[in-house]
Amino acid sequence: MASDSSAARCQLEPRCRAGRVGRIGCFFLLAAVVQTGSAAADDSNWWLRFGPPNESSNLSSQRSYDRAFIREWEANPPRGYPTLSPSNIDATRQAIQRYEKIVADGGWEPLANAELRAGMSGRNVGALARRLRISGHMRGERDDQDHFGYELEKAVKRFQATNGLTPTGVVDKRTIAALNVPAAARLKQLKRGLERLREYAGVLGKKRYVVVNIPAAQVEAVEADHVVSRHTGVVGKRDRQTPLLRSSIHELNFNPVWRLPPTVIQKDLIPKGRSMEKTGKSVLVKYGIDAYDGRGRKLDPAKVKWNSSMPNQLSYSQQPGKENPLGFLKINFHNAHSVYMHDTPSDGLFGRNFRAASSGCIRVQNIEKLASWLLQDDGVSNAQIDSLKTSGERMDVRVKKPVPLYFVYVTAWATQDGAIQFRRDLYQRDGIGDTASAY
Repeated sequence: MASDSSAARCQLEPRCRAGRVGRIGCFFLLAAVVQTGSAAADDSNWWLRFGPPNESSNLSSQRSYDRAFIREWEANPPRGYPTLSPSNIDATRQAIQRYEKIVADGGWEPLANAELRAGMSGRNVGALARRLRISGHMRGERDDQDHFGYELEKAVKRFQATNGLTPTGVVDKRTIAALNVPAAARLKQLKRGLERLREYAGVLGKKRYVVVNIPAAQVEAVEADHVVSRHTGVVGKRDRQTPLLRSSIHELNFNPVWRLPPTVIQKDLIPKGRSMEKTGKSVLVKYGIDAYDGRGRKLDPAKVKWNSSMPNQLSYSQQPGKENPLGFLKINFHNAHSVYMHDTPSDGLFGRNFRAASSGCIRVQNIEKLASWLLQDDGVSNAQIDSLKTSGERMDVRVKKPVPLYFVYVTAWATQDGAIQFRRDLYQRDGIGDTASAY
């Protein structure tokens, strides 16, 4: 992994803050500056910072699906700017003005549901170019606008990167669905986004805090209005939504015991227990889960009758180990929803674009890096964290100065560099139906 010093080679550090510089950031910016002049001095060129996965990448290598690139991008998102930064308020106001004009001018026409990629030609390609010019992702007029060439591929990547999609340059079904969200719907999202940003305007300041943006399925560790680290997350399913909340992280459990939350017991454990009981098997034995009665006594799995009311009166837990869904770390904060943040033994979802798959809790990629930052003043070293992960030793650590935590729902916002960001309306809270949630 390239270090942050890679940004110095770019000599355009403010624009390179947006990514894991060297792996996803400066290469595309440098290539574009050569062709377009001084992008550093022109705020209208904000999108040039998005590019391929590393400085040695060949643009043509991204013209077809590269699954490894997709997994890498999704699992290791660019740091970017803080979602809740106070400076985003003015930037979002300007984005609203821009989209009000787009809507007043008639918005854009929906694209045909046909995959497009570099090298193709035809009227669908021309329609794509017109759509991206309207939103500002593609600049200028060209005689060969019906040909999917280098400039159009760059524009597609710019659009994908600012809409929460992997910038492959291939216009697949998800990209088409995002492109086809009407301009009026995007405008409404921006207005809702501005309202949500204002809720935190007087709260954050220069503090250290952690924010989970649910629609983006990402976690940010922020200090002095700078993203220290950004983590891919897995959030609640649409029928088990992650709640909005404000709290403070006060404790970390290394190699924790998993105490099954009510939602998991009712929607997963009991139905599974009933189906397995019909075949003479025990869900408790298979998954290594212990059941306890109201007095805290551990029960014999054979005595739990799943088709009775008995399972609803018990509590359940699972000891640390490879099968424990909390992985090696659980992050605690007081809340009324029985949710928490945690590691996972199965990290396959982190490499996917759609990551609404939990029962409301937040799974965190590279959680040890977040733990190190949370405990930087508590005498727990990186070496200790690595040792705990390897050994499986149980340890609970109280955070001496609890770190503020915010679970937020922001689907549209703009940042200080002029980038306008949109994410899918995962739980359909923006009042625009399913138009922005279907990708």
